[in-house]
Amino acid sequence: MSACEVLLAAALTTARSVRGGSALVGQATAGAVLARWTQAGPSEATIYVGEYDRVIVGLAAATVTTRIHALDGERSGRIECCYVEEGARGVGVGSTLMESIVAWCSAQGCQDVDALALPGDRNSKQRFEAAGFTARLLVLNRRLN
Repeated sequence: MSACEVLLAAALTTARSVRGGSALVGQATAGAVLARWTQAGPSEATIYVGEYDRVIVGLAAATVTTRIHALDGERSGRIECCYVEEGARGVGVGSTLMESIVAWCSAQGCQDVDALALPGDRNSKQRFEAAGFTARLLVLNRRLN
């Protein structure tokens, strides 16, 4: 298993442990998610890795879409994942990954970048707010089956 798969598997496990996480990520596997990101065109998805002391300890990924209702084909970025191993947190790896993702989205012509934080995941919300993100929408979900 590659370092990216290991990190993404840990990110998925962490997401599933937070309220609403299982509904968001479902039964997705790290390999399937990585395949989706790597099979997209280079202007539609990207993956960055973060290193500390020459060891890969973090992963961030983003995708770009064209807004459905945008008259001018406005593009929007979305941070799909930003995860740093617990023991490597607090040294700037996550901040650097996020800055890199935002810069990539800007280079792709995005007008904005969205990031998701699950209910009760105060750490993610605070990390995104520290990077200049603001909450603008709460999405509520009701399963029918």
